[in-house]
Amino acid sequence: MNILITGGTGFIGAQLVPVLAGAADQAQGDHLTLLTRRPEKMREHYNAWAETGRLRFIASLDELSRDEAFDAVINLAGEGIADKPWTSQRRRELHASRALLTESLGDWLRRAKHAPQVLISGSAVGWYGNQGERILEEDAPAETGDYTHQLCRDWEAAALAAAPPSTRVCILRLGVVIGPGGGMLRRLLPVFGLGLGGELGNGQQYLSWVSRSDVVQVILRLLTDRAMNGVFNLTAPAPVTNAEFTRTLARLLRRPAFFRVPASILKLGLGEMSTLLLDGQRVMPSRLLGADYRFVHASLEEAIRAALNRESAA
Repeated sequence: MNILITGGTGFIGAQLVPVLAGAADQAQGDHLTLLTRRPEKMREHYNAWAETGRLRFIASLDELSRDEAFDAVINLAGEGIADKPWTSQRRRELHASRALLTESLGDWLRRAKHAPQVLISGSAVGWYGNQGERILEEDAPAETGDYTHQLCRDWEAAALAAAPPSTRVCILRLGVVIGPGGGMLRRLLPVFGLGLGGELGNGQQYLSWVSRSDVVQVILRLLTDRAMNGVFNLTAPAPVTNAEFTRTLARLLRRPAFFRVPASILKLGLGEMSTLLLDGQRVMPSRLLGADYRFVHASLEEAIRAALNRESAA
């Protein structure tokens, strides 16, 4: 396949791109075009694949001609929502990196002579807002006043508007992605490794998570399964509370986790961004389960153990 990818150099892309491109020393693999702000750096990083001609990098969609024919577009771009405080400027950056970039992608798709067969576009379980213990399937309503809902709403709307009429659209409402070398674990391992881990707030807020391996496998399925379209909760079928997550990670690291950070302290230090830690969504991947998808890592312990094993082997 000939695939255009935005956000392909991030945490998910680091595993997805090599899988799609195939082994650098073999002749088979998909042809990928990656939109990135640092094409030269990424070309050096993926030099072995770039030399095969299966991988190219562009800094702008303007570099694409109207004659380009992509079989699929995978749209995963987005600034890290937890990387910086949510100032007015940061909110503009988060919106631009998701909704506005997706709108720009739509502008190019409308000019292109060939429509892709499928558009796979990212979103997040933050679309649902804070929902407490309620089980959330894909048709559940959202708490529309929450900032994370508004951001994901605009992102999803831009993707639906971007797709040509003949293009199948799949929206991925991602949970917290668990994997080696990045994501939540990269932030937590040093803290828990020192025995300073602990519950946040009352610890009862739900965390919907998914292993990075499952994200990649679901994307591979959606690329080729023409019966699958619409919104998918891309989360493991076993969401956990913050307290359960804390106990599991501490046990696997063989470290104590006695500390508890009060909600008032998190709100004082992080402002509205504290909702990422104190609010929760108990999300179920009902449509994936209904399509008989079998998760690589269905339990949190499996996912964390696999990530830690990869970390130690690196």
